[in-house]
Amino acid sequence: MQLTLINNPDDTQNVSYKLARIVFAETRAVSLQIVEAMASLIYNIHVKYEKSFEDISKDKNIFDVLTEKSERHQYLAVAADDRKFQMCLRIIKRMMRGGLKDSVFGATRFHHSDVIPQWAIARGYITECEDILFYL
Repeated sequence: MQLTLINNPDDTQNVSYKLARIVFAETRAVSLQIVEAMASLIYNIHVKYEKSFEDISKDKNIFDVLTEKSERHQYLAVAADDRKFQMCLRIIKRMMRGGLKDSVFGATRFHHSDVIPQWAIARGYITECEDILFYL
């Protein structure tokens, strides 16, 4: 599946849409709590590793959903007017302005509970939300 983004002269808007699509695909926006948790993780990565939001939005090492082999990859193509996607977009914009409380206690890594990546075997998670485990 090939995704096409409509170019917007405001790069901040483009990045916020990319991140909102990632959050939607990873969480399916099943609750406000999980959307805020994933946005918190993005902010923590931004601060701790001094990565730009643009770089984070492209990092397949952080978000497996960006790879075509991911079972969640198809959800990146959510319609921009989807109600749950719009919630993700609002939360991402708030996070990018620094207005979102860290709900994952500084976590910078995560995985879904249906898989256990090698890096997570010897680590304890610090919090969980819905089906996602968060790690430092």
